[in-house]
Amino acid sequence: MVSQCCMVRNLIIRGFDDDIHSQLGDLSRQKGVSINSIVKDAVDKWLKQQNEIPKRHHLLIYDNEESVKSLLESIDELAKKGDWFRCFVRSTNPSITGLLSGKLKWFDGVTASYNKQSEKDLRKYCANIVQNISKNSKNKEVCCVNFLINDIANSSIKDAINIEKIYDENRLQGILFCSYRTNNLLSASISDMIELFDLHEQIFIVKDGQVYKLHITKENVHKLFLS
Repeated sequence: MVSQCCMVRNLIIRGFDDDIHSQLGDLSRQKGVSINSIVKDAVDKWLKQQNEIPKRHHLLIYDNEESVKSLLESIDELAKKGDWFRCFVRSTNPSITGLLSGKLKWFDGVTASYNKQSEKDLRKYCANIVQNISKNSKNKEVCCVNFLINDIANSSIKDAINIEKIYDENRLQGILFCSYRTNNLLSASISDMIELFDLHEQIFIVKDGQVYKLHITKENVHKLFLS
């Protein structure tokens, strides 16, 4: 019997300068593994990530309905081309709901009208919405815009943050944009605002239909004096 094995090939990686190679060498000696093993492990992880369906969670900040409605029409066009399951979580605002469920024909994930509830009931209410979207998506990647979260934040920013944390434990396959109006965020404490930012991979601000990406990083005090 002749055994067969995978053919091993050499991979030349360009762009590694002496400093990076030196750091890899130091790490290799500390960990007791070869540089080849470190690089192979990094490549294996990257390939695995490419095969997994992403579960992204972004923050979308807007200050008026007209601006965000213009953005929604652009998102709709891109989602159609990508064959995403287009859905939303409606708020009490009828104009945005009318656009999404009427003109654009997005799926409304809400199963019952929202009323201010206890924290326990709110968790169950939001969990039912996620389950409803997941069931109806038929395993397609989801493109979802959550406007209900703004209604929750209008009553309590801390309740909204708690719901965001719960969603992070069981995300939908695809992208969820959690949409907040600026007045709700600006009335929150800095501590709550930073915590909310940290719960999302990316933060986008909508102005007149244009999108701006906001970068939030923790810095040392001495950065205040650097040009």
